[in-house]
Amino acid sequence: MSTVQCDPQIIVALDYANTKLAREMVVQLDPTRCRLKIGKELFTREGPGFVEELIRGDFEVFLDLKFHDIPNTTAKACQAAAELGIWMVNVHASGGRKMMLAAREAIDHCSHQPLLIAVTVLTSMAQSDLVELGINATPAEQVSRLASLAESSGMDGVVCSPLELSMLRKQWPGSSLVTPGIRPEWSQKGDQVRVMTPAEAVTHGSSYLVIGRPITSAKDPMRALEKIERETALA
Repeated sequence: MSTVQCDPQIIVALDYANTKLAREMVVQLDPTRCRLKIGKELFTREGPGFVEELIRGDFEVFLDLKFHDIPNTTAKACQAAAELGIWMVNVHASGGRKMMLAAREAIDHCSHQPLLIAVTVLTSMAQSDLVELGINATPAEQVSRLASLAESSGMDGVVCSPLELSMLRKQWPGSSLVTPGIRPEWSQKGDQVRVMTPAEAVTHGSSYLVIGRPITSAKDPMRALEKIERETALA
């Protein structure tokens, strides 16, 4: 029986300092069973060449650089990302409507059009962190506000913590909801604050699960991935 998935739900976070370590992980993964996330550290050290290498290896890539700048600069960055052939790219919703509209327009004019996702509130942030920024709202309230702005600005969905999933799925039924902060019960919580198990996240409406250390730190990464697949299938 084939195990090929048309739309793998698990995105493995390649949070490594260099391509040597990242490649050692990638060769253990199946591109039909997961996608890959490239973040700021690896991209800054190694550049777009490694992203293109992964794509040539049949992996779909989420370029997690969280662009947040003036509209023209953000639009050009999104265009450059699209030209790499990536599957998904993100911007900060807090950059505002003009920035997101510019990013949307840039993507729409590219021959290859990745999903364009907006970041709401980082999963490492708690109520006290928002207060320090002068934001008089709970994390859930701020996520809801930013998600509404993202929807009206043409985004395909948002990055949110698992705890806001049910709210956002009702608020924006057709969106792609991307959730970091996913921790199986058998793994360590790490530095995430607002977390949920994979099965819980799927039940609450997650489209894609961003998972790092529970897979990348496992002795057998594919076995860990398959265990998570089984857990989400039962959700």
